Amino acid sequence: MLQLDRVMLNYGSFRALDGISLNVRDGELVVMLGANGAGKSSMFLAISGLRKLSGGSIKLAGGEITGASPATIVSRGLVHCPEGRKLFAHMSVAKNLMLGGYVHRGDKAGLKERLEQIYDMFPILREKRDNNAGSLSGGQQQMVAIGRALMGRPKLLLLDEPSLGLAPLVVRQVLDTIKAINASGTTVLLAEQNAYAALQIADRGYVIESGRVVLEGSRQELLNNDTVRRAYIGG
Repeated sequence: MLQLDRVMLNYGSFRALDGISLNVRDGELVVMLGANGAGKSSMFLAISGLRKLSGGSIKLAGGEITGASPATIVSRGLVHCPEGRKLFAHMSVAKNLMLGGYVHRGDKAGLKERLEQIYDMFPILREKRDNNAGSLSGGQQQMVAIGRALMGRPKLLLLDEPSLGLAPLVVRQVLDTIKAINASGTTVLLAEQNAYAALQIADRGYVIESGRVVLEGSRQELLNNDTVRRAYIGG
C-alpha cells in the first residue's frame, strides 16, 4: 500500500528525515513511535506532498507519488489528519467536515451519504453540526478532524498524534475509533507518543529517532522490547 525508500527531508541545513525506509501493507494498522521532534510529523508531511523530498522515493499502491501535489495524492486515496487538528474554528462542524470531501465535490449524493456515515460514527457531531468547531471540547474537535479526513474516502489514512492533549478516557475512545476505522477496511498509519495505548491497537510498529528508523517489529515484539519499554512505556 505505502512504501518509503531512503526518504530524506531537509529544513535548510537541518536534516529532519535521514534515509527513512518503511512499508505499510494493505489493511494494516501501523504505528510510528517516537519522542517529540523525532521526525514523525515531517515524515507525514513528506508522504502527503506538503514538503518536498531532498532524496528517496514514496510509492502508493505501487505507483510513484514522489513530487506529486497534495491534491493528486488525496485523489489517489491517501488522506492526512494533521497534528493539532487544524480545524477552521469559526466555521461550523458541518462545513469543516464537508471541506474534507472537496476532492469528491462532483459527487453530491456520495458526499451526503458519507456525511451521514460520519454522523453515525460520531453522534455528538450530528447534534453539534451547526456549532462553530472552535466551541467544541478537545475530544470533539478530534472527532471533527478524523471525520473530515474520512470524508476524503481514504484507502490509507495518516493520523498524526490524535491523542495529543486529550484526557485518558477520551484517548481510549479515540483509539477505539481508529481501530474500528481500520477494521472497516481503511489502512492506517498512526504517529503516537502514547506508545502503550497505540501498540494495543496496532499490528506492527516502527520507532523513529532523529529522523531515522531505529527499530521495527510486531505489536508484541515492541511491547516486550526493553529499550521501547524504558524509553516510551515505562517499567
